[in-house]
Amino acid sequence: MDALNQTRVTQFVFLGLTDNWILEILFFMAFSVMYMLTLLGNILIMVTIVFTPRLHIPMYFFLSNLSFIDICHSSVTVPKMLEGLLLERKTISFDNCIAQLFFLHLFACAEIFLLTVMAYDRYVAICAPLHYANVMDMRVCVQLVFGLWLGGTVHSLVQTFLTIRLPFCGPNIIDSYFCDVPPVIKLACTDTYLTGMLIVSNSGTISLFCFLALVTSYMVILVSLRKQSAEGRKKALSTCSAHFMVVAFFFGPCIFLYTHPDTNFSSDKVVSVFYTMVTPVLNPLIYTLRNEEVKSAMKHLRQRHVFSMKSCT
Repeated sequence: MDALNQTRVTQFVFLGLTDNWILEILFFMAFSVMYMLTLLGNILIMVTIVFTPRLHIPMYFFLSNLSFIDICHSSVTVPKMLEGLLLERKTISFDNCIAQLFFLHLFACAEIFLLTVMAYDRYVAICAPLHYANVMDMRVCVQLVFGLWLGGTVHSLVQTFLTIRLPFCGPNIIDSYFCDVPPVIKLACTDTYLTGMLIVSNSGTISLFCFLALVTSYMVILVSLRKQSAEGRKKALSTCSAHFMVVAFFFGPCIFLYTHPDTNFSSDKVVSVFYTMVTPVLNPLIYTLRNEEVKSAMKHLRQRHVFSMKSCT
């Protein structure tokens, strides 16, 4: 009760990735480049899909949504981290910390659900091609995307509620470079065992079950490919392997962070960097370098842009 009567924490202090200023400068330069590549790569994919009519199909509709989520997901944490790398004292207000936590879980959960939907789309396309047009029309795709955003919002509200209901009246040092539920609730002036279990049952269960559903769908796809022609099998394997690479890069860190019981923040920071910075910049490379249709569409758009520039001059 005494803890509840103390002054409420108004800001948190990040320890960041390192206290070595040389490493901080190197990290700032490297992560700035990665963030710019994330923005440019994902924006390029979105623009290419929007302005290429032949790409207006479910698979690329979902891919454009993935690019949008990757931009939002990395933008929640990376700008604040880059700012912190240039400052000796890295602080964030309590309200901004809660907002960062909310949007982090919103976009992360939306991406988890979207990757699951994309796997279902590939399952229908490969295992039931004759019914694909009826099962995955654009109306259904829009409903699925609306559903994943709704699910992400509900999940994020639960995580945020579990956090803000706790009393924060003393420690305010976060051994990380952004606000997430596990390191923040460690600072609460009360026993957080039950809250921690609820968080694991929420985030961990969503990550684990969606991952298992994805693995199962890809196993079914691989079995069904035996009936495909050599050309069809090659194209399907190329698409599915790209999807599975993204799944592994994103789900691996999420499952690690939210299902292991004992938190080691040093290792958690390395894993967090991977899924907040590395995965968003890899997605455009994985989908463009391995996808002939997207590369062809980008080339066509570039040629059309050059032609229009010459016409204007």
